[in-house]
Amino acid sequence: MAEDDDYVYYNGRKLRKGFTTGTTATGATVAALQALLKQEEQVIVEVNAANGKRARFDVEDCTFDRDHASAAIKKDGGDDQDATHGMLIYSTVNLRDDNEITLDGGVGIGRVTEEGLANKPGLAAINPTPTRMIKESARKILGKDRGADIIISAPEGERVAKLTYNPKLGIVGGISILGTSGVVTPMSEESWKHSISIEMNIHKQRGEDTLILTPGEYGEDFVKDEMNISPDKVVQMSNFVGYVLKEVQRLEFKKVLIVGDLGKLIKVAGGIFSTHSKDADARAEIMVANLALEGVPNEFLKEIYECKTTISMTQKIQEAGYDHVFQRIVDRIKYRIDKLLLHHGSKVETEVVIFSRSIGCLASTKPLSEIEEEWK
Repeated sequence: MAEDDDYVYYNGRKLRKGFTTGTTATGATVAALQALLKQEEQVIVEVNAANGKRARFDVEDCTFDRDHASAAIKKDGGDDQDATHGMLIYSTVNLRDDNEITLDGGVGIGRVTEEGLANKPGLAAINPTPTRMIKESARKILGKDRGADIIISAPEGERVAKLTYNPKLGIVGGISILGTSGVVTPMSEESWKHSISIEMNIHKQRGEDTLILTPGEYGEDFVKDEMNISPDKVVQMSNFVGYVLKEVQRLEFKKVLIVGDLGKLIKVAGGIFSTHSKDADARAEIMVANLALEGVPNEFLKEIYECKTTISMTQKIQEAGYDHVFQRIVDRIKYRIDKLLLHHGSKVETEVVIFSRSIGCLASTKPLSEIEEEWK
C-alpha cells in the first residue's frame, strides 16, 4: 500500500508523486535546526508533508556554527517536473534570545506586490500552509523555550520564477513556497486551475470588472499585436474554458472578451468546454456540420473531414470561398458560452474573436473595429 501511495496512474502510465516547495523548505529547515542544535552535519532528513505523508530527503548542503546553520534540499517533483524541479531550496536559521519563531524569504523567494493573494503585499511568497508546517516543525525541535529566525532562499529562484505564473500574479524577485497538501501529484490540473483563479482574483481586487480570456500565448499575442489592445487584462485560460468562465461569473466580472485560435475555440462551438485533446477532439465533425448548414456540397465536406489539422481545413475553406462559415462558428461559440452562463450567477456580457495564425482574424461576434475600440 505504501508503494502504491507513492504513485498515481494517468492514461495507463504509472507516475511517481513528488513534494512541493513547501515540504522541501520544511525539510531544509529541520535539517538546519538539527545541525545547529546537535552541532553535526545532517545527511538525511525526514519530515511530514501537510497531508501527513512522510518525506525523506538527502541534505545537499549543510553548514553550521554555534549560532546559526544552513541546509539545502533539492526539490523533487516526482514525474511532474515543473520549473522548480531539481532546484535547491535553502533554509538558514539563527537562534534568538527569546522563544519567538520568525519566517521570511531571502534570495530567490518572491515578494507579493498585489492584493488578492494569500499573503499581503510586501510579504514573502511563502503560503499559509508551508508557513504553518515550517513553524510547527521548528517548534518541535526547538521546544517551547527557544526561538529562531528562519530564512528560506533559492539561489536560482529569480531565474526560475520567469517560467512560472509568478510574474502574472504580481510576485516579483523569485519563486513561491507553495503546497496545500505538501505532495505533488503528476498531471494534476487543480494547481493550474487554482493559479488561474488567483490571477483573475487579482484583477478583481484592482477594481476591474472586464477581462480578456485567451487559450494561450498565441491568443495573447494576437490581442497585443493584431488588435493593438494592451495585454494587461488578458488571462490565459489554457484548456479550462468552462472552469474559467464559471470563475468569471463567481467573481462577478461584467464583461468578457474571448480571443483564440480556431483550432481551440471551434470545440466550444460543439459544447466542449475542456479543450485538451485528451478530453475531446471533434474539430472535423464540428467544421463539417457547420459547413453543411451553409449548404456546402458533400464532396467538399468529405475533403474537409479528411483534413488532419484545423489549419489545413481553414486554408481549403478560404480557397473554395466558403469562409462565411467562420461567422457561423464564432456566433455558435458565443451561443454556447452564453448558455453555459445563463442560469447560475451574475449576468456576463460576452464577445468572441477567432483567428488563424496563418491568415489572421477569421470572424468576430461584432465588427472587429468596434471590439478593438471598446477594449483599448
